[in-house]
Amino acid sequence: MNAVEETDQHLTYSGRDEGYRLGYTDGYRIGGCEAIVKHVAEESYSLRNMKVVYVPQGFDAIDLGVSETLRHLVKVFVKASADEMLTTVKKEKPDLVLVMNGLHVFPPTHHDHLDQIRKMGIKTAIWFADDPYFTDDTASNALHYDYVFTHEQNCVAFYQTQGCSHVYYLPLAMTPLTFHPKRVAPKYVSDVCFIGNAFWNRVTLFDALAPYLATKKTIIAGGHWDRLSSYSLLQDKIVNGWVPIEETANYYNGAKIVINVHRPHEAGSDNRNGRNITGCSINPRTYEIAGCGTLQITDIRQDLTSYYRPGYDIETFTSPDELQEKIEFYLQHEEERRTIALRSLKTTRSKHSYTDRLKRLLEVVRSK
Repeated sequence: MNAVEETDQHLTYSGRDEGYRLGYTDGYRIGGCEAIVKHVAEESYSLRNMKVVYVPQGFDAIDLGVSETLRHLVKVFVKASADEMLTTVKKEKPDLVLVMNGLHVFPPTHHDHLDQIRKMGIKTAIWFADDPYFTDDTASNALHYDYVFTHEQNCVAFYQTQGCSHVYYLPLAMTPLTFHPKRVAPKYVSDVCFIGNAFWNRVTLFDALAPYLATKKTIIAGGHWDRLSSYSLLQDKIVNGWVPIEETANYYNGAKIVINVHRPHEAGSDNRNGRNITGCSINPRTYEIAGCGTLQITDIRQDLTSYYRPGYDIETFTSPDELQEKIEFYLQHEEERRTIALRSLKTTRSKHSYTDRLKRLLEVVRSK
């Protein structure tokens, strides 16, 4: 056997061994996840004698979870686009119209339509999912609803000062229909993964980490990553553009570690938050990553510890150096990485579902 043949044989054996190792590791992860899913109590649904019209925002991950949950919680569920809302309500005469977010895709006439709906004696509610980043717009939007729900704790008092009588903090969640443990194709496999747009705080972080991430199997997916000063160093690791939710779930499942960085709250080119209301509540990505049974390392929001325990079912960082150290540690310590990820899955499955959130919302609306 000549040197070339020996090299080829070595590469074949190495590739095969690596494939076996990855297959075994992934199988062990999936097995652990399946055991947790099996033993977490199945969600219980108590059917309310209500007819609800739901108006989605276009956030597929959220809209799917809300829609499928409401189908199990109310006697009659109807979904309508923002353009169809008034026509649908006149036809269906529901007990409640629930609007998700009420921004971006909603026509200028939707405030007038809501006022007409309220004059018909039909209750209206909105669940803001973009707070506090668009409060310049939501300040006036909120006044056209009977009930205002926001995923951001710091916005409760804000809407009250705007004149809203019924304002409630209601965190977001994750839907296991999309964000669940599964095996994925090799193209989704990574050491480190981040999904999201390149807001400037994220750019600063990833520029600091670029020399390190360049040595790892890294995937960064989202828009505007050409903002990086280190773009050329990470270019082959970047998937540009919008990532559909199914793809997002695949990337989460294929990663050993997923980084979560909340967007900045300050007013600027990416936000319409002229009052600079601080964001203290965690994003839906926190729940979604955890729902895939993957280790998450997140920056810290004030209310994180109300939902997860750092070092137990989630990991946190406060600086690029700390994040790099923790990434390296958990890449080298598979058992510790898997243990935290499985605990996170259990916490999320048992406590952070849209069933829990929507039961709360419906109870508020029925009691008033």
